[in-house]
Amino acid sequence: MSKNIILTNQQIEHTTKRIAYQIYETFVEDEEIVIAGITANGFIFAKKIADALTAISPIKISLCEVHTNKQNPELPITTSLTKEQYSNKGLVLVDDVLSSGATLIYAVKHFLDVPLKKFKTVVLVDRNHKKFPIKADFKGISLSTSLLEHVNVVLDNDGNSYASLS
Repeated sequence: MSKNIILTNQQIEHTTKRIAYQIYETFVEDEEIVIAGITANGFIFAKKIADALTAISPIKISLCEVHTNKQNPELPITTSLTKEQYSNKGLVLVDDVLSSGATLIYAVKHFLDVPLKKFKTVVLVDRNHKKFPIKADFKGISLSTSLLEHVNVVLDNDGNSYASLS
């Protein structure tokens, strides 16, 4: 199968800024929020969103890395912040691609063990193949793909980010 670019670096940058504005509008009355990114690309995307949000708002951002096993998402999840550090705050959970919803729903479940002021989810690409009742509150692009197709997201800081479909 050939590789088709579905998001260029510039489109990812624009999408990141748009999502940052949406988050700001949602959390405008909060002094501090937590941006929690699922390990690897979700965390890289979370850092990009946090940088964009810092540039446009006075909200204090705490970054949190969410460690999960994407092949076996029911295994215990750990985070770089303690539960006390995100308790009673607004939290935004970020991942790169939403396919079946398994990774995102198990990560959401982890954060529901503590009281949160508000909880939102973000994905760069929503593939519309959910097996679980989960949705992204903010998304970059929504694709109707076949189960045989694969979405590959490459995120870096050198202007070489892209998302492709193969």
